[in-house]
Amino acid sequence: MIGRFLSELRDGRMVGVRTAAGRVLVPPSEYDPETGEDVTGEFVEVGPAGTVTTWSWVPNPAKEHPFDRPFAWALIRPDGADTALLHALDLGVLEAGAKPPKTLKTGMRVRPRYRAERTGTIGDIECFQPEVTMINPQASLEYRLKGGQALGRFLEGVSEGRLIGHRCPVCEKVIVPMKGFCPRDGVPTSEEVELPDTGTVTTFAVNNIPDPRAPEVPFVSGYVLLDGAGLTMLTLIAGVPADQVRMGMRVKAAWRPREEWDRSMANIKWFEPTDEPDVPFEEIKDFM
Repeated sequence: MIGRFLSELRDGRMVGVRTAAGRVLVPPSEYDPETGEDVTGEFVEVGPAGTVTTWSWVPNPAKEHPFDRPFAWALIRPDGADTALLHALDLGVLEAGAKPPKTLKTGMRVRPRYRAERTGTIGDIECFQPEVTMINPQASLEYRLKGGQALGRFLEGVSEGRLIGHRCPVCEKVIVPMKGFCPRDGVPTSEEVELPDTGTVTTFAVNNIPDPRAPEVPFVSGYVLLDGAGLTMLTLIAGVPADQVRMGMRVKAAWRPREEWDRSMANIKWFEPTDEPDVPFEEIKDFM
């Protein structure tokens, strides 16, 4: 029984043996420890992952121990087995004398770490270690989005200092930025309409978290209804203290210098107030 168990470890597998009652013993034994009856001789592959049933922490390892840093001895029940085997559990690099980490607990999931060179002994499993189910990598991802046909056409207009929308053939609303369809009626759009770069603030929010696009903190982001448009456009609003921005305020696009323009909405730094009177709430209430 033990010879078969160790031969399987050498090949990177773990097996148990089935008893007459149907239980799987790991490590395998010739007799059922509960009844004393002979086992069936049917070997069953188990694991490789398992569950810690109990453990004992070793804060100051002795020279005979498998690690020279704190670790745990644990009884581990491999998946598919009904009994547990004793082995070392590696919880990572810890200072001598350290207390058990909070992750060490009965019920934790673990996996064996096999040695690169195996000889058919229990030492072929170097140790068990926590099963990783989630990681928090310190990574960053940079990407560039490419607009489709409608958005590409809109950005082409912005690169020329023009704001172009599409008129819906059903509701006749002008959609800007153009999408290639009307979100209200769900029909394709193709008729281009050039709009002025002036509009009205419908709703807004004051932000206190820094943003590289904003001139200062706090800054205002808001929805602007361009003159002649049927949908609002989200943009920055500046050129006025944040606490003076209001619904119905008239604004105009603040364009960057012509030499800085490209196919990007960054050509418009933000929208800033004009000297025109505010638009009454009744005229913009349907665009909130």
